[in-house]
Amino acid sequence: MESFFKVVPFFICFFLIANVSELKAAQQKCQTKRCKHQTIRFPFRLKGLEPVLCDCGYPGFDISYIEKKRMVLELPQNVKLVVKHIDYRAQRIQLSDPEGCLPLQLPNLNLSLSPFWFTGSYPPQKYTVFNCSRKKNWYYENEKYYKIPCLSSPEFQVLTTPSDSSPTFSLVNCSRTLLNISETAVYSEMLHYKRGGIVQLSWSKPNCTKCEAVGRKCKLMNDNIHGEIECFGTTKKERERRKILLAMGIILGSCLLGLILFGLYHIHRSRKAAKDAQLKIEKFLEDYRVLKPSRYSYADTKRITDQFKDKLGEGAYGTVFKGTLSNDVLVAVKVLNNFNATGEEFINEVGSMCRIHHVNVTRLIGFCADGNKRALVYEYMRNESLEKFIFVAKEEDHHLGWEKLQDIAMWIAKGIEYLHHGCDQQILHFDIKPHNILLDKNFNPKISDFGLAKLCSKEQSAVSMTAARGTMGYIAPEVLSRNFGRVTHKSDVYSFGMLLLEMVGGRKNIDATVGSARQVYFPEWVYNCLDRGEELRIRIEK
Repeated sequence: MESFFKVVPFFICFFLIANVSELKAAQQKCQTKRCKHQTIRFPFRLKGLEPVLCDCGYPGFDISYIEKKRMVLELPQNVKLVVKHIDYRAQRIQLSDPEGCLPLQLPNLNLSLSPFWFTGSYPPQKYTVFNCSRKKNWYYENEKYYKIPCLSSPEFQVLTTPSDSSPTFSLVNCSRTLLNISETAVYSEMLHYKRGGIVQLSWSKPNCTKCEAVGRKCKLMNDNIHGEIECFGTTKKERERRKILLAMGIILGSCLLGLILFGLYHIHRSRKAAKDAQLKIEKFLEDYRVLKPSRYSYADTKRITDQFKDKLGEGAYGTVFKGTLSNDVLVAVKVLNNFNATGEEFINEVGSMCRIHHVNVTRLIGFCADGNKRALVYEYMRNESLEKFIFVAKEEDHHLGWEKLQDIAMWIAKGIEYLHHGCDQQILHFDIKPHNILLDKNFNPKISDFGLAKLCSKEQSAVSMTAARGTMGYIAPEVLSRNFGRVTHKSDVYSFGMLLLEMVGGRKNIDATVGSARQVYFPEWVYNCLDRGEELRIRIEK
């Protein structure tokens, strides 16, 4: 069981680590990167951070860093434009010139070799560029022509006007430039001063909308020369379900781990309690070794009882078996139950009986204290208990004569008197009843079962108790409640009186034929009989 508690946490940790690692690996595959306020993901690829042949990027979508941590898109003819914004859903990208002058870059740009094309909000137009002198301030900008500040100088002003319309300004001191921008289409949006020098490009391939619609990612197919893409990863629903399962696994695993830790703690605590109890017993036995009761191992106990073959009876604290010592002496072996982990019952019995040497008290021959296995070895009583002879059915002939009953009562009284006044310490039995009075072959009574006994000084007038002791029907009132007085040796006298009533009446103090809520005690039964004028039906020897 302990090995199970050790192995289970390992498998729980392995399961959680494996799931977390798998989830982390899936998240790191073609992971989205963030630069400033812009995310970079497929089809774009950051050069230097991802391999050239990485399937997380698409050809022609390479982005690199330049100074001041700006991202640059590399286009054909070595044209490099700064990335301003990427709209993955609309598949558009906004670019600007790193030097702030798009007209210098655009004449060299040929998008036929690129996956991009120009996107404009204005209709396609062609423009003518003029270089005019600044000597005269004789023109003003209007909607028909625009100036290009980045191409202008202190001496010259560069102006542009649609090629399909006549210039609205004087061409004196103006000349056409060699910049062939007029042959480039769709530049109205790029050159318009309100756009701030921004160019917008679009792409149609690759198209990841189908993958992203279900929450998956896309990448370039492995070993594919046609630029085909494929979806990978889990869908959004699958990721949510996996997160829920992982969370449930962590919660259940934590609960199970908590139960396992609690179980280990309980085992540790039980073992510690058993070890402390064993040390307590060993110390007790060391103190009483001078009294010389024989100590047996558990194997000896099994050998004496022939593997616990012959069962004599069973009580609240253990089971009694018949046994034989090596010298053919018959003994009764009481194997104690394991529920009393503190060993209190064992210590009470051995501690009490080691002090007793009386003809009317059962003699303790030996004991077993082997780990948590505990047993007591007594002299064997052939006629068993007094209970067998006073509570008998009408058809059975086990009755004792009045003279024998009187002798038994006298001998029991002598045994109790010895316990109270004949030992070095006063011994209070607290469980005097017919079941605990054993009879030898000559029907001589012997008091037994000292599991509830308590040792106290002879000078001590009262006994302190934390809980009631004894068997219902024989317990003195003061033992049950302190309202009736203090507990003294007279509590055993009360139990002896109840025993005498049972010996005379031949019935138990508690009527077992009525419900537990309406138990009739023997004194009450006697009173009821006398009150009704009935005979007590006391057994009379014939």
